[in-house]
Amino acid sequence: MLGVGAAISSGDMQQLLEAYYPSYSLRIAEIVIARYYKLAIVCGVIAILHLLAEQLYFGRAPQKRWLGLLVGMFAFVLVGDFGLQPKLNHLRTNRYAVNAPAQVRAVATESLKVWNRVSWTGNFLVLVGLGFYLVRVGNPSDSTRFIGSGKFRS
Repeated sequence: MLGVGAAISSGDMQQLLEAYYPSYSLRIAEIVIARYYKLAIVCGVIAILHLLAEQLYFGRAPQKRWLGLLVGMFAFVLVGDFGLQPKLNHLRTNRYAVNAPAQVRAVATESLKVWNRVSWTGNFLVLVGLGFYLVRVGNPSDSTRFIGSGKFRS
């Protein structure tokens, strides 16, 4: 998201959109972020299904910390998609509305800064959690399930 955000707010985008720059580039950002959250929801469902498939395959319950991590990340993505993004979209609309009073735009600007920080912090925490989960999937704890051929002797 960092690269996409930088591209959308770049001088090149401003030059491309000219007079429509703030409003159109923000709408482009909203579309990209909405797609990001939809992709994150799909990935979350796949990760939870993967954890449940591991449970069936190994015949034991998943460790609570990994299940908690997945559920927490998935919950934040759902809150971000259905709660945070509509609020941010509303604040962006108020901030850049030409027919809104200056006081409404000023309040929306300050509120938007706070909610953007909340959103970016949550997304960063999800990425950190995803990194931990990726390491866990790459290094399974049950290494005795499969035995190498060097262990068998005739």
